[in-house]
Amino acid sequence: MKTKPLPSNMQWLPKNWKPKIVAVDIDGTLTDDKKRINTEAIIALQRLEEAGIPVILATGNVRAITYGLWRFLQLSGPICCENGGVLWHPQWPEVVMRADGNEAREAAQWLAQEIPNLNPQGIESNAWRESEWCLFPSEDLQLIKEKISTSKWSHLNVIRTGFAIHLMSPNLSKGKGIEVILEKMKLRPQDLLCVGDAPNDLSMFELANWSVAVGGSFQEIQNAANVISPYPHGDTFQPLVDAILNE
Repeated sequence: MKTKPLPSNMQWLPKNWKPKIVAVDIDGTLTDDKKRINTEAIIALQRLEEAGIPVILATGNVRAITYGLWRFLQLSGPICCENGGVLWHPQWPEVVMRADGNEAREAAQWLAQEIPNLNPQGIESNAWRESEWCLFPSEDLQLIKEKISTSKWSHLNVIRTGFAIHLMSPNLSKGKGIEVILEKMKLRPQDLLCVGDAPNDLSMFELANWSVAVGGSFQEIQNAANVISPYPHGDTFQPLVDAILNE
């Protein structure tokens, strides 16, 4: 595997620190903007696991999709799905469900009555969604926020990623979900490195000791990150893991 050259003065990690656990987003981070997964990123995550550093998949995607990726990548860390709404690991006695998605779905149905041509069925993965509801990213975000803010669902958060507009309970975030995971694993936020690309990753950036924004990420994520990768999406992982493993 050819090592990617680093820009001069590029420092992936703080001195004398490396993570004990790594949390990574999927869509737009492991994949490109067309949802094609980066095969070099897969190999890099497997290298972390082989070195004894568990990988958490922390995503807005649903449990069914996240579990499939987790299983085929042979990861050992828990999965944090639907922006912290659904947490799972095979050694836990049960799935941790942190919200009920019925309320968000009802809000989407109401929005369809208020906004012409809005599709309340939303994105395909809603067929398996358990704790939130997702509309197409092409819907009018500002209008949705305005309508929700004056409705009985005004307490719901409305967050756009590159792939959906999420309607979600205010207690849901990747950061909150990962807090639960770290507690179960007897680890601390100081042990955590996270990688992401979109606004729903901000909460885990705030939680983690160190955060990396992939190339092509949202500006607000770049502003919050400790490091901005010079490489797009999944191309970030090979040099980042090289730095973590000192290779």
